[in-house]
Amino acid sequence: MDERLKQQLEFALEIDKEKNIFRQTHLSGHGRNENDAEHAWHMAIMAYVLREYANEPVDIARVMLMCLVHDIVEIDAGDTYAYDAEGLKTQKARENAAKERIFSLLPDEQKQELMQLFDEFEEFATPESKFAHAMDNLQPLLLNNSNGGGDWKEHDVSAEQVYGRQRKTRLGSERLYEETDRILQENIRKGSLKK
Repeated sequence: MDERLKQQLEFALEIDKEKNIFRQTHLSGHGRNENDAEHAWHMAIMAYVLREYANEPVDIARVMLMCLVHDIVEIDAGDTYAYDAEGLKTQKARENAAKERIFSLLPDEQKQELMQLFDEFEEFATPESKFAHAMDNLQPLLLNNSNGGGDWKEHDVSAEQVYGRQRKTRLGSERLYEETDRILQENIRKGSLKK
């Protein structure tokens, strides 16, 4: 086997570990915690289906790749819960170290391509990254809403905290933010999300 193919297959096997990184979000229907690979797959399909709601025209293939790549680093860095103030302090350093190790398994030009996609997502500056972030916010919100706000209750998360994260959705999609706001207001009324 040539070296390039060997590197690509090693990377393919390495990213299988993403299936073992479990998030705080539960599957719909009060299922088990979802894993990072499920989250990424779900976001990528959502991005494709909901692309008409992006604020600006987007390269949907690029958005979908960002959705698929953005959490690979959690193989090493672990999942940082969106409302974990302590974990968020070290998240960037942990993820940067992981990004270097994991993407370095690939041939150099592919390493650079995936690192660029990861960085673009993190920098939140392009229409594609803004729409990918909208998916990253909307996907767990939909699951949590389907479970009666159970994850918010379990972690004692306030509406202010959720709105703090969800306001970025508006930068990728005004229309999806309107739906997000409707869902959050409904959960506040029902007592699933504390004020």
